[in-house]
Amino acid sequence: LYGNIATDGCVVKTAGVDDDNLTFNGKARIFESQDDAVAAILGDEIKAGDVVLIRYEGPRGGPGMQEMLYPTSYLKSKGLGKACALITDGRFSGGTSGLSIGHASPEAAEGGAIGLVEEGDMIEIDIPNRTINVAISDDELASRRVAMEAKGAAAWKPVARERHVSAALRAYAAMATSASKGAVRDVSQLER
Repeated sequence: LYGNIATDGCVVKTAGVDDDNLTFNGKARIFESQDDAVAAILGDEIKAGDVVLIRYEGPRGGPGMQEMLYPTSYLKSKGLGKACALITDGRFSGGTSGLSIGHASPEAAEGGAIGLVEEGDMIEIDIPNRTINVAISDDELASRRVAMEAKGAAAWKPVARERHVSAALRAYAAMATSASKGAVRDVSQLER
């Protein structure tokens, strides 16, 4: 799928999506870690029609692009597997089913527009037409980008996330390419 929150694309396993969910519009619920999303799901804060958006879990933001197994499993256990969508710059296993959209590129930590979506924004998913968009104007999206860039060193980073990141993963994050480019190490990334 391509659109204003995944200009380089994202991945959905269409075979795992019911026909009545091939188009989905819902309110964004924003989480800057898998752990925060899981807490909200288990705490009954997620309702039918919500789009759970987990960002800063991609190759650089995670770092390492961990699998988003728990949020999808817990949505199903709460009876929301077909009533909600999940979008992330992280990844899913091959066994994922439902409206689980991953590998959103560019990722939030790389300046991707997934990092500009706000709580309550409407997300429009149209699998037959291969689109995914946040329902705001291009001007509003540009304004949010300017505000994000004005944060300087704090821009494109999760707000408040406690996570130990090893030296090896920090080195990987500094050299990681986007998921759309394979999430591989590229030493030229250090020159940016």
